[in-house]
Amino acid sequence: MTLKQALNRARGILVANNIEEAHLECELLLRQALRVSQVQLYLDLDHELGSKEEEDFWHLIKRRLGGEPTAYITGHREFYGLDFYVEPSVFIPRPESELLVEKALKLAQNHTVSSIAEIGTGCGAIAISLALNLPQAKIYATDISASALKVALFNCQKHGVVNRICLLQGDMLNPLPEPVDLIIANLPYVKEVELPQIGPAGFEPLAALNGGWDGLEKIRQLCQQVGDRLCPEGSLLLEIGQGQVRAVTTFLCRLFPSAKIEVVPDLSGIDRVVSLTFSTATAGEPEFDTNLPDVKLGNWVLA
Repeated sequence: MTLKQALNRARGILVANNIEEAHLECELLLRQALRVSQVQLYLDLDHELGSKEEEDFWHLIKRRLGGEPTAYITGHREFYGLDFYVEPSVFIPRPESELLVEKALKLAQNHTVSSIAEIGTGCGAIAISLALNLPQAKIYATDISASALKVALFNCQKHGVVNRICLLQGDMLNPLPEPVDLIIANLPYVKEVELPQIGPAGFEPLAALNGGWDGLEKIRQLCQQVGDRLCPEGSLLLEIGQGQVRAVTTFLCRLFPSAKIEVVPDLSGIDRVVSLTFSTATAGEPEFDTNLPDVKLGNWVLA
């Protein structure tokens, strides 16, 4: 069997099992089995697989059919044009989270962003992407998991930013030694009852997915802590799930009524990132009653 034949056969199997991006996944798994680059693979598509090579490849395909994410099988995941090492102790970065990086870089064009804190850094993809694009910024990256921070440290070393990112173990904002200009977070936002429906949930760390009964427990916890952890005119960037924008923006409006709130959709049109920016007088405002009835909010800018 040639490489081309193996790719075509494997793609058909993955498609039949409703696995998205089957062509890309087959390519990644074949490259992993052969230990070759993308260029090497496509320069030699007529190469005949040896028996050991073929055995290794179909073993990886079998793992994928069992639900194991390709990123864990290969140990790699691309994010914001960079390659990151991942393992089952960390959440696999998703393409939609790149919107957090893009929004942070836009904020940095118009505001002073000399210090950043990423909360729940996992493999470090967001913090490292920001470090490479904002070389003057001091960056803190926190995570409650020591195992995750080991992966983040490896990726910091890999991308040459180990001296620019301070990794801190602890819950939410507790480890931060000082207020910062920007807090950025992709916290768990899946409802507890929906976890069994998520394919990778059996492989990815549950703590990185479980957002509690309504999916917003961790997000609310973080929002309640930011008042004295953001510098004057500082900003908060949150990734949220589909259908959560009204609850999150309502909650933030009640906590910080003077702050500017913006909602940014992803490429699918789903409201994905909530941005909150303090006025000089906003930081440290007292929290307001969060048990008020819902109010109808617009989809874009609230002030």
